Amino acid sequence: MISQINFQKTKLILLKEKAVWVPSLNSIFIADLHFGKASHFRKSGIPIPEPIHLEDLANLQLIIKSYHPQHVYFLGDLFHSDWNGQWEVLNQFLGRFPQVQFHLVLGNHDILDSSFYTHSAFSVYKSPIELEDLILSHEPLDVIAEQKINLCGHIHPGIRLVGKARQSIRLSCFYYKPNQLILPAFGRFTGLALIKPKPTDQVFGITKEKVIPILS
Repeated sequence: MISQINFQKTKLILLKEKAVWVPSLNSIFIADLHFGKASHFRKSGIPIPEPIHLEDLANLQLIIKSYHPQHVYFLGDLFHSDWNGQWEVLNQFLGRFPQVQFHLVLGNHDILDSSFYTHSAFSVYKSPIELEDLILSHEPLDVIAEQKINLCGHIHPGIRLVGKARQSIRLSCFYYKPNQLILPAFGRFTGLALIKPKPTDQVFGITKEKVIPILS
């Protein structure tokens, strides 16, 4: 069973790989990769293994090979803060897919000098952009134009499920409010912010096997 959101004429398919596929736009949407964060921590003396990011790249490669998108949009916090050598690793990796156009809506952690973005794989946007029915931003927008849906990240949404024996599990999730879809953090080296959905909201939990509607 495919988990999807139908917004007007646009179908948004929610992937267990923590991305959104929009067939009508031939586009994939991803938020909060935070690539290079492990190196950032190691500079501070905290030993974080680099392969954690290689898993993220393998996940991205799987998505591209499975869906053959023409466009991939990163909704902010692509790279974690200051420059380190992982920026070149990321760009070299994306260079394997010349058929794909990569886009970046800047987030609060995307603080590299503009020269790095100029000589990169990305078309870069400093402000939210509109794409047919979609408004793409990093942080959730407070005001959304009528007949539009805001795709965003920043929050790293998660949901806590509690069983009858008080056992519990935390899952990354897609958090769908009226006219707004907050994507899970794509990067593995990120935390979760537990959400408190309202009755009008929908939550789609993410497991290794599938995306599961939890609240609707």
